Amino acid sequence: MRGAVRLGDLTTPALVLDADVLRTNLSTMTAALPGRRLRPHVKAHKCTSLARLQADAGHTAFTCATIKEAEGMARAGLGGDLLVANEVVDARRLGALVDAGHRVTIAVDSPETVAAAVVGGVREVLVDVNVGLPRCGVAPEDAGRIADLGRAAGLGVRGVMGYEGHAVGLADRAQRAEAVQRSASLLAAAHADVGGDVISAGGTGSFDLNTVATEIQAGSYVLMDTAYGQLDLPFGQALTVLATVISVNAAGGWAVVDCGLKALGMDHGNPASDVAEVWFCSDEHTVLSRTGGRLSVGDRVHLVPAHCDPTVAYHESLHLARGDEVLERWPVDLRGW
Repeated sequence: MRGAVRLGDLTTPALVLDADVLRTNLSTMTAALPGRRLRPHVKAHKCTSLARLQADAGHTAFTCATIKEAEGMARAGLGGDLLVANEVVDARRLGALVDAGHRVTIAVDSPETVAAAVVGGVREVLVDVNVGLPRCGVAPEDAGRIADLGRAAGLGVRGVMGYEGHAVGLADRAQRAEAVQRSASLLAAAHADVGGDVISAGGTGSFDLNTVATEIQAGSYVLMDTAYGQLDLPFGQALTVLATVISVNAAGGWAVVDCGLKALGMDHGNPASDVAEVWFCSDEHTVLSRTGGRLSVGDRVHLVPAHCDPTVAYHESLHLARGDEVLERWPVDLRGW
């Protein structure tokens, strides 16, 4: 960005990344999971500029949630090893990436998704295993059958994946560790039947607890949110949503900012603020209570989202800042479908 841009110059609501906290989060994770031990999940930030920082730190294999994310990563020159950690029933766009020289692996958990990989031109898969989260994934005892189907169809079966999403957010570390271990044991048993070099699993909440996985798919660590902020994790809050006070009710003691449901991921609850209590959110507004007369119309307020991933997906840009200075503007170029 040209010239001295300040946070006060931004149109709100705006995503802001604290440059120093971001760098610390990156280095902390790199020390814990160097190189290919981490396969960062780009669904958390949907930004190739940020993914390039992760690659510069040695994490050159990435996890994607959508076909568009994989396409965007490939366009950015980051397609050396992309895992679409999701079932796909039409893999032709991913096959086009393979034909262009990118390495793309997809998750399979049924004969239909195996067939989709073959028809679409994707050559490598991981068998997705249900390790306790009631979402995608084959039963652990059936993983070998899916792997056999894949190999019989000419696919390279790289190994298994399984996400302990039901465990990563448990507040008590001992309970979280126990739940992660149960899931990891299921995945290890499935891997014994499937074979391959890869056991892909985990997330930010279990990055140091899943000792079975050969690679961890953490993503939120780089941004953080209030949900993960409640856990005993060594990552700081880098992401906030900058908002402007647009109305103050002095008698009632509340203030309204121009950031609401359409700018915040709300599935984990309300955002947080360090200047007042968040009372409630509506479409375009967040109402702050108990302001103590500290806020005036025109003031800027940082809200901490409860869930970083969907929050980022609502916005077109991330603004890297140090203090009041905006250092760079990064497009959220992997959003959409």
